[in-house]
Amino acid sequence: MVARVSTVAFQGIEGVPVDVQVMVAPGKVGIQIVGLPDKAVAESRERVQAALHASGLSLPAKKVTINLAPADLPKEGSHFDLPIALGLMAALGAIPGDALAGYVVIGELNLDGTIAAVAGALPAAIGANGLGKGLICPADSGAEAAWAGSEIDILAPRSLIALANHFRGTQVLSRPEPAVRASAANMPDLADIKGQESAKRALEVAAAGNHNLLMVGPPGSGKSMLAARLPSILPPLSPTELLEVSMIHSIAGQLPGGKLSDRRPFRTPHHSATMAAMIGGGLRAKPGEASLAHNGVLFLDEFPEFTPQVLDALRQPLETAECIIARANHRVTYPAAIQLVAAMNPCRCGMAGEPGHSCARGPRCVSDYQGRISGPLMDRIDIRIDVPSVTAADLIRPAPAEPSAVVARRVARAREIQADRFITLGMPQILSNARCSTSVIETMAEPDAGGLQLLRDAAEKMKFSARGYHRVLKVARTLADLDEKATVGRIHLAEAISYRIAGERLTAAA
Repeated sequence: MVARVSTVAFQGIEGVPVDVQVMVAPGKVGIQIVGLPDKAVAESRERVQAALHASGLSLPAKKVTINLAPADLPKEGSHFDLPIALGLMAALGAIPGDALAGYVVIGELNLDGTIAAVAGALPAAIGANGLGKGLICPADSGAEAAWAGSEIDILAPRSLIALANHFRGTQVLSRPEPAVRASAANMPDLADIKGQESAKRALEVAAAGNHNLLMVGPPGSGKSMLAARLPSILPPLSPTELLEVSMIHSIAGQLPGGKLSDRRPFRTPHHSATMAAMIGGGLRAKPGEASLAHNGVLFLDEFPEFTPQVLDALRQPLETAECIIARANHRVTYPAAIQLVAAMNPCRCGMAGEPGHSCARGPRCVSDYQGRISGPLMDRIDIRIDVPSVTAADLIRPAPAEPSAVVARRVARAREIQADRFITLGMPQILSNARCSTSVIETMAEPDAGGLQLLRDAAEKMKFSARGYHRVLKVARTLADLDEKATVGRIHLAEAISYRIAGERLTAAA
C-alpha cells in the first residue's frame, strides 16, 4: 500500500504541487528518499524518525521508500519533513489515510515531535487554495497562511501528537487568525529637515508618481535623511500589492511571526552587496534586495561605491519590473517593481562645486567618480537633483516645515487621480504614472501648445533619448496630477525638464 500526501516545491513565488508517496514493504531495513532531494530533504529521514519516536510511534523493521513526485523536479528545503512524517503515519495506520487527501502539507520537524515554522506558508496556502485543498502548516506559520483567504481550511498544529489527536477526534484545532504588524509610531518626519525645499519638492514628486530619484550633494547635506523620510509620505499598499509583497517576503523567510504590514518596503543594502544579494540567486535562488523592495523603495546610498556590474544588473528590473535568475537546471522569476532612490557625493572627496573648496585632483576627481555610473542606468532615473549644503540661516533660524502627514495627503490624492485614470483606460493593474507604457503616456500627457513647443526645443537641444523623452512626459503628468490639472501645461514640462537636466555635478555621469 502506498500512502500519498500533497505538498509543494517553490519556484519563485509559485508553489508547484509535489506528491509525497510512502511505501512500507519487506526488504532491507532503512529509509530511502528519492526524487531529486537536496541535502536538507535527504536529512529529513533522521528528523522524521526521531520525531515519530518522540511521539510514541516506532517504525517497523521494514524497507521504507519515499518518492517525491515529479521525480525530475528539484526538491529543496526542510518543509518536506511534515508531509513525509504524515505519509509514514498514514502508511502505518496511525492516522486515517483519507484524512490527508484534502490538504497540502508543509512543516519542519524538531526531534521532540514539535513542528517548526518554515518559509513560504503564504504561497503554499494560495497554491493549496488554487487546488481546492486546505493547508496543514506549523502553528507559528498559521497567522501568515490565514491571509490566503477565509474560505481555505487551515490546520496549524504545534506537534505531531496534536495533529494525530485532531484526526482521531479527541482534539480540535482552531483556525488561525491573520496577524497584522503594527505600524511604526515614530517614523522619521519631513518636518525634521531644515532647508532643502527644492529637494523636498522633488521627493514629493517622486512619491506621487513612483519615479526614480537621484540626489547629488556634499557630505552632510541631508541626502540620506531625505530618503529615510520617503516612506512617511508614500501611500499604503493596496490589497493586491500587499499580497505580492508578502509572498516574496514569505519565500525569503522575512515575515516575523507571520504578521503582514501595509507599509511599503524600504530596503537599504550596503554598497558591498554582491550581484546575488542585489538581484537574487545563491544555491536555492532566493530573492534579492531588488525583489524584496517590490512595490516599495530600493535606496542605494553612496551610489558610485557599488560595483558597476551590480548597478548595471538593475537596468533590467527597472525596465521590466522583474528579476530573472537563470541557472543551468532551472529558471526563476521574482517580481521587482521598484522605485530606485540613490544618493551620491559629486566626487571622491565629496566637495566638488562647493564654494571655498576645490578637488586636489581637479576635474578628473569628478569625472572618474561619476563615470562609475553607466549612461544607460542614468537614463532610467527620472529625477536628478542637486542637494547643496545647508546654510547657517537654515540651521539657526529654520522656517516652519511641512510635516509628512500634509505632504502624504497630496501624494495620496495624486495617486488616486492616476489610479482612476488607468481604470478608465481599462488598465486597473497600473497604479502610477511611472509604470505606464510609452504609447499610453503620449496620449494622457499630451501637452498644450506652449508646452509642446518647449518640449520640442528641449529635446532637440539636450539630445533626449526616446526613453528620456517619455520619462519627461511621465514626470510632467505627475506634476499636473499634483496640481489636479487635466492637461499638462508648459509650467509642468518646464519643471520636469529641469529634473531631467544633468546639473554641473552630473555632467560626466549622464
